[in-house]
Amino acid sequence: MPSATEFYQSQLGGATVINYGYTDMPWRLLAKDVRYFFVYCWALPWILLPLRPYGSGELDELYPNLPNLFCIGVHLVLVVLQLAFLLALPVCLLLPIWMVAGGVAGFMAVNWALCRLLNGRDILFRSAEEYAEELPEHAHEQWVFVNGVAVGRPVLGIHNRTSGILFDVVECLIQRNFTYATGEVRLCFGMLRDILYDPAKSKVILILHSQGGIEGGLVLDWLLQETPQDLLAKLEVYTFGNAANHFNNPHRHVASQTLSRSNPLEAMTTMVTESSFGTPAASPVDTLDGKAVEPPARPSAESWSSRTVVAAKDRAIGHIEHYAHSTDFVALWGVLHFSTNRMGSPQLPRFLGRLFNRSSSRGGHQLNQHYLDGMFPLKRDPTTGRFVGADEDNDFMREPIKVGDEGAAMDGAREAFAISYAGTRGFGSGAIATPVEVCGATDATRAKERGVRVKELSRLWSYRNGRSPPTPVTQHGAVRVATRQETVEVTCS
Repeated sequence: MPSATEFYQSQLGGATVINYGYTDMPWRLLAKDVRYFFVYCWALPWILLPLRPYGSGELDELYPNLPNLFCIGVHLVLVVLQLAFLLALPVCLLLPIWMVAGGVAGFMAVNWALCRLLNGRDILFRSAEEYAEELPEHAHEQWVFVNGVAVGRPVLGIHNRTSGILFDVVECLIQRNFTYATGEVRLCFGMLRDILYDPAKSKVILILHSQGGIEGGLVLDWLLQETPQDLLAKLEVYTFGNAANHFNNPHRHVASQTLSRSNPLEAMTTMVTESSFGTPAASPVDTLDGKAVEPPARPSAESWSSRTVVAAKDRAIGHIEHYAHSTDFVALWGVLHFSTNRMGSPQLPRFLGRLFNRSSSRGGHQLNQHYLDGMFPLKRDPTTGRFVGADEDNDFMREPIKVGDEGAAMDGAREAFAISYAGTRGFGSGAIATPVEVCGATDATRAKERGVRVKELSRLWSYRNGRSPPTPVTQHGAVRVATRQETVEVTCS
């Protein structure tokens, strides 16, 4: 199966129309999820397939060593027990309450004990120094993973504990449709909030996989509600096989939102400057020797701050990027369904962020074995056989972009794609300009003539082996760009 990465402009996907969003009634959302579970059930085998190759050896989830085989065996036992439990629930209506209560309690105790074998005691984990040494130049960054590790930085992992495959699916349905926050969601929110408030951290990278995408989306919702947006500008989010039904990243100003939709090229050259400073009250209450103290003629440096950014990048969260396989059931049920289909109304909630949608024979769901081995493979030392970092010369990053064939739905895509292309290379703050850009198209005319490869669009690839993407210029501690054409100022008292 030849590999290809497609591009769809914004959320204008195929003929299917989505006329609901995560803010709809929970029971309607649940019914839709059950329906599309069966629509995409043909891809269920690709949660585990392909079983080979094992590019990262023992780090791959399905590598046949004793620890992995033990975990797979426990999961199989849990599947059998949980399936039997769910099928037996209707029979419980015919039994005495004391018998049902005893049976349920006994089953839950056995289920908890088996899951404890898989989960262990800890929730927080830190990466081993042999894979990611702490370097002074990265001290200002904090990398946080929910279900997954592997980049040239020390990382903090939050373990999304399993309850068994079937119960995990039930938990996903509850989280997606009832916006229910489990303990891991609350822990992740508290940790991210503390890190964002840490003045020593100028960049926070959150990487999510599978159900972690649902939990990460809920965390972003909470952060957007109560965290100052200049702090959120430090946050970058990258997902793999995202199971979420929404991802929020609103514009900071309606003027930039309108301009990005109506004229993307102009949005790339229009600057938005947001200034905030304290102003005196109409009736001063501070006095000195019985006389009112006059306010300063102009705001001091301590009471004044500003943020300048391109209108096309004027969003709350710094950057969002999604990676998906076209045969991954979880991605089909999540990010691909909600980002590549036409929305029934422009007012419906959007799935924000770039989206790399790859069709490949290695297109499964496992994070290490399928996503990272196929998209961000590791390189081994030919002498020692030890891992020495990301493979600079891999098929996915060298893959030319293929434009999705969507007819009129792709009208005007080139301008918006130009925004994405420029953002990857350091233009503006690196935020996403349009709701979803499934990256695999050309940008402007010059790039169209020579073709664009994935590595030119993937911001996550810019972090490989300890590197960093281009850093925007800063002004008064806020991210900004150096090119200026027009300024729109917002003054806050």
